[in-house]
Amino acid sequence: MTGMTHAMLKGSNVPLDAMAVRAVLRWSPGTGVPDVDASALLLGPEGRVRSDEDFVFYNQPRHPSGLVRRLPKKQVGEGLTDSVEADLAGLHPSVDQVVLAASSDGASFQNVSDLRILLYDAASADGEPLAFFDVRPETGEETAIICGELYRRGEGWKFRAVGQGYPSGLVGLATAFGISVDETEETVDHPSPVASTSDTVAVEPPVQRPTLPAQAATEPLASGYGYPQPALPSAPPAYGYPQPMSSPRPAYGYPQPAAAAAPAPDPHFRLPPMGPQFAGQ
Repeated sequence: MTGMTHAMLKGSNVPLDAMAVRAVLRWSPGTGVPDVDASALLLGPEGRVRSDEDFVFYNQPRHPSGLVRRLPKKQVGEGLTDSVEADLAGLHPSVDQVVLAASSDGASFQNVSDLRILLYDAASADGEPLAFFDVRPETGEETAIICGELYRRGEGWKFRAVGQGYPSGLVGLATAFGISVDETEETVDHPSPVASTSDTVAVEPPVQRPTLPAQAATEPLASGYGYPQPALPSAPPAYGYPQPMSSPRPAYGYPQPAAAAAPAPDPHFRLPPMGPQFAGQ
């Protein structure tokens, strides 16, 4: 495949003469456009990774074999690029495919303009591309897309334009191919990636914090744990038996007002005569 650039349609494939290739993702940045990351998965004949080391992405930018690696992002004219390079001739025979994917950070691919994957001969990556494919989301909800795949055919390799999306992001794409994802690690900023040496690859989805409804200004704060508490009464009940609402609440600790003075006695009041039982006493 020399001397021309193949414009790929979804599902089409072309044979490769170059055995070391560079896959370049290119898109147009702008307001509201999420960042895009390139990644690659090395698959066995069953269509799954052989181990977590077969996932090349921003936290693990180089395969242990050194034959598949992620390159730094670049500004090219008005666009941005992120690239993966693969030495197909040197890959172990157990590697049947190299899946080339893109993931978006912070928004879906509906907000990404002019996403394209270009395939170059790695020996002349500054020349004309061997093939390119304009990647378009199908639903607009995709946050990860398989842009293309390199796969064995007989003694050689081919490139296929895929365009299959995942609304579950890089985590969903990785687990679909057998990667063990650890979602408990803190999210890592990926402009300066560091290769992971653990058996479990840490891939972080965006953290979504629940939004609590605003509490009404007139709503009393519940003091009990667990279940909703009834509204507090307007006035706490007096101790002992229920008191009538009109009775004054005693103020503990402070002097109480004196009771009203009794009326003056009647000067004509006389006690009744004593009965016989009191006579002689």
